[in-house]
Amino acid sequence: MTRRAENRAAKEASILTAALKIFAQAGYSGASMEAIATAAGITKPTLYQYFDSKDRLFTAMLLQTRATMLTAFADPGQGNLVAQLHDFAWSYATTVLRPDMLALARLIIGEVQRFPDVGRAYQASGPDQLLAGMMHYLTAQRDAGYLTFDDAELAAQDLWGLILSAPRTQALYLPDAPPTHADLVRYIGNGLRVFLRAYSTNPTADVAALADLPPPQVTP
Repeated sequence: MTRRAENRAAKEASILTAALKIFAQAGYSGASMEAIATAAGITKPTLYQYFDSKDRLFTAMLLQTRATMLTAFADPGQGNLVAQLHDFAWSYATTVLRPDMLALARLIIGEVQRFPDVGRAYQASGPDQLLAGMMHYLTAQRDAGYLTFDDAELAAQDLWGLILSAPRTQALYLPDAPPTHADLVRYIGNGLRVFLRAYSTNPTADVAALADLPPPQVTP
């Protein structure tokens, strides 16, 4: 990558960080390109050189978050199913339970009745894209003989729901009682065990391998 390209990538990353902050504070409809430019330390005309509309900026911000969560699935053909599922689960948890991501989700939930296009944009650029990445990974693991299922979407939805549905729902509606690290260890560990017992072609060995993986020391 050239120095110019590196500088542009760094500036885009700074803009996306600022965008998440402003969208989380003000919601989609309340966020302005001017406020995002100010938070990023640039002028509004400069911001438009990188993203020509608020919609494109919003989409790019969500896609960046999705890419972070799917890093664990970057190399699905090496036979590291259990470790990759474990890494994904913790990457997903630590991302969606961040205060700014929870704030953004709450604001979008509150706006979708009045602004349904905001909900559609969030769903298409965030959860739907993440689900597609999960389906691609799980299908590759099935084709390699490590998993068995008929419907990749249902398998991905099961994985998604098992590892974090309950603590994330609590965090969304009880912001003063976020899940602890011990809560995440309990939910993620149980969710992955249930998933492997349901879908692994060698569940006994995979569950045993999962037990040998220490949870990362992260703060939700």
